[in-house]
Amino acid sequence: MLKLISWNVNGLRACVGKGFLDFFHQQQADFFCVQETKLQPGQIKLELPGYHQYFNSAQRKGYSGTAIFTRKQPLSVTMDFGGPQHRQEGRVITLEMPSFYLVNAYVPNSQDELARLDYRMQWEDDFRQWIRALDQKKPVVYCGDLNVAHQEIDLKNPRTNRHNAGFTDQERAKMTTLLDSGFTDTFRWLHPDEIAYSWWSYRFRAREKNAGWRIDYFLVSDRLREKVRMASIHSDVLGSDHCPVSLEIDLEA
Repeated sequence: MLKLISWNVNGLRACVGKGFLDFFHQQQADFFCVQETKLQPGQIKLELPGYHQYFNSAQRKGYSGTAIFTRKQPLSVTMDFGGPQHRQEGRVITLEMPSFYLVNAYVPNSQDELARLDYRMQWEDDFRQWIRALDQKKPVVYCGDLNVAHQEIDLKNPRTNRHNAGFTDQERAKMTTLLDSGFTDTFRWLHPDEIAYSWWSYRFRAREKNAGWRIDYFLVSDRLREKVRMASIHSDVLGSDHCPVSLEIDLEA
């Protein structure tokens, strides 16, 4: 049995000052995936005994970035994917384990007025091609901030947000296409009707009112879904505008 955590920390150094390490040590996860680290190489030194640490930084300072802390040493580590246009922002880390791939991603936000929607659409298509190629070799566990609320149940105010970044018809359709190509949304698989959110705006006291979005996920190859034992959203954990999500799965690393 493996335990995996994913958390968009909205700046790892800031989150460390808000209890990140307490949660990290409490969870004792086999794999702990982080998005939006906002780090350049050498800007943080974490004492995490028993864990291998892998960081992927954006070229732009204070922006994006991902990390994985793992108890199990991978067979290989791949940073980013695809062409040069997808290799500037530190958005993806892939670990090859003996029996599966673990992919940690921070999917690009379409931004205000959908300024980056065209790039997001290209990213989705290229990433799906990448992850499907991995899936042909070994099953995949894919986690991260996917920056989309897939269904109306996944956000508090679907009607007023329909054309906003993260809930456009185009982004939701790309998520549907990804799932239809052989992947399972583990939380929705186990909790088909549960309303739970993983991100809340800092504005309008959204978290206090629980006016949130579920945009952080664990997806698995369809052939792994019967091995999923638990998929949870830790909405009580503070330290970021996102909360951690977790997966327990009957796999050997």
